[in-house]
Amino acid sequence: MQEATAHIGQFVTILVMALALGMDAFSLGIGVGMKGIRLRDILKISTVIALFHILMPLLGMFTGHYMSALLGQVATYAAGGLLVLLGLHMIYNSFRGGEQTFDHRSPVGILLFSLGVSMDSFSVGVSLGMFQSDLVLTILSFGFCGGLMSILGLLLGRRVSRNLGDYGEAVGGAILLAFGLLFIF
Repeated sequence: MQEATAHIGQFVTILVMALALGMDAFSLGIGVGMKGIRLRDILKISTVIALFHILMPLLGMFTGHYMSALLGQVATYAAGGLLVLLGLHMIYNSFRGGEQTFDHRSPVGILLFSLGVSMDSFSVGVSLGMFQSDLVLTILSFGFCGGLMSILGLLLGRRVSRNLGDYGEAVGGAILLAFGLLFIF
């Protein structure tokens, strides 16, 4: 009985963490979705985010056995810096007009965005790696929640972008910039 209670407690803890980490993908997905995005691109981006939400905590858990807590803070700063750069670039492109040099739907854009929203999963993985945590449950929960929350955020951003018109990219960039600064500070 005590063992079953411990497993349920661990499951609830991991699920809450997965949802919290998925909220980043949701919030930032709103910003990207505001640029205007097709359903096919939403599926591609969300799939890559889900894969990164599996890979990053997995790598973090293995690293957590060997690294100190300092690495988690460095990863958070790196994720914040990446999001600040992406946000500034989106804002710049929205006012510049013309041909865009960076597209979140491009393979490089998808990878950079997915890495940015999954960096905190690595940090959490490092922390979980220092404890005995169910590896399969953790990475599958993180991947599912990250993918699902990014789909929801991208769809919501897409819907909002229809009402904002050309300013959608600037608003989306401001959202990415704000979250990047929150990661750093």
